[in-house]
Amino acid sequence: MKYTPSPPRWLHIGAGAFHRAHQAVYLDQLASADAEPWRLAVGNIRADQNPLLEQLAAQQGQYTLETVSPAGERRYRRIRAIDAVLPWDRRLSALIDEGAHPATRVISFTVTEAGYYLNQEQALDTANPELADDLHGGLNTLYGAVAAILRTRAARGGGALTLLNCDNLRHNGERFRQGLEQFLTLRQEHELLAWTRRHSSCPNAMVDRITPRPPPELAERVAVATGWRDPCAITAESFTQWVIEDRFAAGRPALERVGAQLVADVQPYEEAKIRILNASHSGIAWAGSLLGLDFIHQGAADPDIRRLAYDYVSQDVIPCLSPSPLDLAGYRDSVLERFGNPALGDSNQRVAADGYAKLPGFIAPTLRESIAAGRRPDACAMLPALFLRFLQRWRAGRLGYAYQDGSMDISACHRMLAAADPVAAYCADPALWGPLAGSPALVAPLRAALTRVDSWLEGRGRG
Repeated sequence: MKYTPSPPRWLHIGAGAFHRAHQAVYLDQLASADAEPWRLAVGNIRADQNPLLEQLAAQQGQYTLETVSPAGERRYRRIRAIDAVLPWDRRLSALIDEGAHPATRVISFTVTEAGYYLNQEQALDTANPELADDLHGGLNTLYGAVAAILRTRAARGGGALTLLNCDNLRHNGERFRQGLEQFLTLRQEHELLAWTRRHSSCPNAMVDRITPRPPPELAERVAVATGWRDPCAITAESFTQWVIEDRFAAGRPALERVGAQLVADVQPYEEAKIRILNASHSGIAWAGSLLGLDFIHQGAADPDIRRLAYDYVSQDVIPCLSPSPLDLAGYRDSVLERFGNPALGDSNQRVAADGYAKLPGFIAPTLRESIAAGRRPDACAMLPALFLRFLQRWRAGRLGYAYQDGSMDISACHRMLAAADPVAAYCADPALWGPLAGSPALVAPLRAALTRVDSWLEGRGRG
């Protein structure tokens, strides 16, 4: 009897909409191209998405992806890539068992910037209650979950694997590796740390696909178009991009066959995406919220907001990133076109969230580099000026929606906004600005930008 080896497995942690609109789609396309089979399992660390896991499991992991082009053309595809939906329990039993299986070659994950628990010095925030609990055996964070998987894998002789980030953090593979190694060191798991260094890789990666929260009317559209009532349906823009550092520890699927870019250095791609797309996205959301708009496409269609985003990229980002292997001006224009897609219905509430992580990650680097080069970053300063006015509206209860920010110290933010000089207090926060904190080179352009923001808001009747 001929021995048939178990097909290689891919485990993704974080079975939300983005993974299902992005990485799972690439694996689904690869399976359709008759490439080598890779089994995909998905699971979560937290219990908050248990209803989704249960619905996905009831559908054998299948769901509908709706894509929408900038011209408003909608297409529908049944995604069948998910082979196993792992049930959640407090000990993450199924997740750990799947990750430790010797056939599992890649473990990927999607987390928010706040989910890394790293400060400006890239040190773990051990004062965070969830992380502190994990340092004593808890399973609340990515570090706790991955450490438990690696511990079990090492004990079972599971062999090498790749730990692959699929999120917006700059140098995400390196940052995760630093955080994980600090975590294991603090737990004094020196043997596991040595095993992890020998048996795993953490490539950097850049992911891009605008994926709004599924609107209530999506299920009806899917039912009309496909005849399938699908509570797990998701919607996304037609554009998609995945750039991965080609550094896999135990093999990989042929993702380049379905459009992924496997490269030696992700940095030019991630810097362009983070500074042009992510930062502009946040700025448009903050500006639109201040005008009382609900959706990103409304802000992108507003001449003032569009000009603000255009000038930010043209005047400050492109000089910082040049020379680049990318057409930065062309990328800027395509991003603004994507933001203007009204069929996506992407909300300002979703994009405006987590500003305390996005400001230092997406925007502050351009401010620092512009100032270091002797350029006054007037266009870039408009984004943190908008965020400060946004926070003041939030504190006054005038945003019109609930603001969520996993990195914000709410008490410290209220103290900052109540200070005699909120601008000085804002600019003095090292968590936001790093080495720029308190610098006159930051304070002066930000005060000037606030004057322009206030004048603009008054002219629009929103002062």
